[in-house]
Amino acid sequence: MPNPTLPPNPPHPDPGSGSDPEAFVRDWTTWRRARERSLAAPHGFLAITSMRWLTPEPTRFDDAPGAWSTGDDGAVLVTLADGETLTVDGEPVHGRHRFDALADGGSVFPVSGDLVIEVARRGGQALLRPRDPANPLRTGFTGTPVFAPDPAWARPGRFLPFDAPRPVTVGAVVEGLEHVLEAPGQVEFELDGAAHRLTAFNGGRPGALSVLFTDATSGVSTYAANRSLSIEPPDAEGRVTVDFNRAVNLPCAYTDLATCPLPPRENRLAPAVEAGERLPLERGGRP
Repeated sequence: MPNPTLPPNPPHPDPGSGSDPEAFVRDWTTWRRARERSLAAPHGFLAITSMRWLTPEPTRFDDAPGAWSTGDDGAVLVTLADGETLTVDGEPVHGRHRFDALADGGSVFPVSGDLVIEVARRGGQALLRPRDPANPLRTGFTGTPVFAPDPAWARPGRFLPFDAPRPVTVGAVVEGLEHVLEAPGQVEFELDGAAHRLTAFNGGRPGALSVLFTDATSGVSTYAANRSLSIEPPDAEGRVTVDFNRAVNLPCAYTDLATCPLPPRENRLAPAVEAGERLPLERGGRP
């Protein structure tokens, strides 16, 4: 799924095994610093200056070189004027260039000077998102408010695999857009004395899981549409740790120039999860 590149999560301590609270906070702090560096990366999602849905009609934009269009076969085409250059896979490109049709959710990133031009496909449609390190949203970024880390929010759980991975269609923050995500199973854990099951999607590396969710803080102290939680691969017995201290915002929490997926209905938690990232300052959050 479209998501900012996050540092891999280190193994989570088991809150029921007598883990050292100071070590827990140190691990979380190290991860948190890496997360903030990722958010402020020169060509991360805070650097996006516009989101352009492409059509068969060649169109020029004021924040990217070339005239951009889509082909009959789903490819993206760009025609560069004299003096305009893109670098694609390390090679300079002039004149007309074709980006073969991408899989849905995929992106490629040609370069033009200090700019990175994301060419992507979301919900079956091609789009362009230029990324400029000088974008004010990025240069003005000072960090994301978070709840204080608390080992009590690192809940022991287990992974319940489906017989076979299932495609799950979810909505998006862009009206009319849908994402189809592959779900290998569910994650079960206890919270406030009740058992909960959340549908889990494939994570950023083999075996890892990713959960989209909302809870009673959503739209109050956290972003209304969604938060995301990475979960380390289950052990041989299916055990996992659901560490809400590492719940993060998706790009749509910071910018309207995003197509983030929404959680499936079953991933709406009734309790208030006062852990992880809070509402960004860019959306009116408080330090």
